[in-house]
Amino acid sequence: MLDCVTWETSHKFGDALVAQHRLRHRVFVERHGWDVPSHNGMEYDQFDTPAAVYLVWRDQTNEARGAARLIPTDRPYMMKELWPHLITKQPLPASPQVWEGTRLCVDRGVPGRVRRRIIAELLAGCLEFGLREGIDYYIILAPVSVLTRTYRMAGCSIEILGPEAEIEGDTVAAASCAVSSEILSSVRQINGLNGPVLRLMGGETPIASVA
Repeated sequence: MLDCVTWETSHKFGDALVAQHRLRHRVFVERHGWDVPSHNGMEYDQFDTPAAVYLVWRDQTNEARGAARLIPTDRPYMMKELWPHLITKQPLPASPQVWEGTRLCVDRGVPGRVRRRIIAELLAGCLEFGLREGIDYYIILAPVSVLTRTYRMAGCSIEILGPEAEIEGDTVAAASCAVSSEILSSVRQINGLNGPVLRLMGGETPIASVA
């Protein structure tokens, strides 16, 4: 399962918040060589604020093996601040009903079967959180190959919102990822997920009623 962690609730999840910063360092700094801030083996940026929500997948040793960061677009967010020109098919969102998904990552050190499971749970977790919070869709920036293969093959509804660009050596594009109970059901069915994957503070699991 995924832990749904914020600055306010992080004390209820052990070191989950720190663990996802360490995972991000392994993935984005050590593996991909991104020129982003880091400290003591933890990657971070200016969007890691109290408004951010983190989904963290940990193994039996509590090591983070997958993570994603979610930020409402009525707060400063990456796309608006850094790459607003990549959204041309609609105005830049600024609404509590539209969130940005960033820093989605999976540890390459785990077997392929486990990586695929982590990705599926992260995508389902984003949809579960979105339904719980009344989110209409997410804004994401990702390699075009990931948008057209990973997201769509997993059952997500993706719409490209602008031109492609080269960032950190990848051909990327901005896209929207719709949130609905029907899409969540599709993601669960395609990926063999039998129920909710997201754990809130106190052990609560949201969206249990969606098949």
